[in-house]
Amino acid sequence: MTLVKSEAAIRFREQARQRVLITDGAFGTMIQSYKLQEEDYRGNYDLSLDQKGNNDLLVLTRPDVIDEITRQYLDAGSDIVSTNTFNANLISQEDYAAVHLVRDMNLAASRIARQAADDYQARDGRPRFVAGAIGPTNKTLSLSPDVNDPGFRAVDFDTMRDVYQDQAAALIDGGCDFILIETIFDTLNAKAAIMAVLEEQAKRGVEIPMMISMTITDMSGRNLSGHSVEAFWHAVRHSHPLTVGLNCAFGADLLRPHVQVLSGIADALVMIYPNAGLPNDLGEYDEQPHTTGDFIREWVDQALVNVVGGCCGSTPDHIAAMAEAVAGKPARVPHAHDHRTRLAGLDPMIMA
Repeated sequence: MTLVKSEAAIRFREQARQRVLITDGAFGTMIQSYKLQEEDYRGNYDLSLDQKGNNDLLVLTRPDVIDEITRQYLDAGSDIVSTNTFNANLISQEDYAAVHLVRDMNLAASRIARQAADDYQARDGRPRFVAGAIGPTNKTLSLSPDVNDPGFRAVDFDTMRDVYQDQAAALIDGGCDFILIETIFDTLNAKAAIMAVLEEQAKRGVEIPMMISMTITDMSGRNLSGHSVEAFWHAVRHSHPLTVGLNCAFGADLLRPHVQVLSGIADALVMIYPNAGLPNDLGEYDEQPHTTGDFIREWVDQALVNVVGGCCGSTPDHIAAMAEAVAGKPARVPHAHDHRTRLAGLDPMIMA
């Protein structure tokens, strides 16, 4: 079947050939600064459980807050803004008894980001893009939540795929350019999400570009399901993502060696958005924007990345520092696809 190509992906690649692009930073960190109360989260919805902390619901109950945060990132220099939908899925929203609002959340979040991106593009003519954010859910396909029953799984692959497809469809309907499958701690979860997007793509007959981002859970450079960075890339490269990368986990200083590994093997654009350092004893992030900017400058000087941004603890000031650090620097050139067979267990295997 011939798919209609994504015009947004074509424009994105054109921009990425010219310069290093900037994505946005953390929503959770910024939302915390507003000191919202439970009634802010709940709004006029009759929900049986306490909603404080349900950040995804704010796109319906306090859209002004989400819009303001989005525009602060655009002011800071973001070329890409993501939707506030990390947990806007049928599994995660069970914790808040808000499953019936999932589609509305994704539609509203997409429209907020789309309108802001379009407004800024209209001002200066510079393309802005919207990435529909899909988090990993609070379930894992590879590991048992019961230490006494290693074979038990709280969810199966088909259910996970359907949950992801439901969210992806709403994000695209709301106006997103890309689907961002992020903070991947379980590679099998990512493969379910990839299948969901590919099936939705086939259903529509229109290309749905994917951004795929792994999170490392220990200093050895593996995710929770045990895959190294290289093995992870081998497991997902068949999806031909628009970008592949790393996010969350560590600050830019500790993430650097793993960025170097991925940059050295990926035949896709590389997008990295680290935390603003590591949290302190109170769970807060102390790394200053200029410090983060200096780390990112080193990455760009060594041509390791195509897109940079921030994850936990990052703010518009961090994004502005990154934008300053990458200004005028040449973009990384992705590796050519060499058609060798690359396989992966927990570690990679390449067939000559």
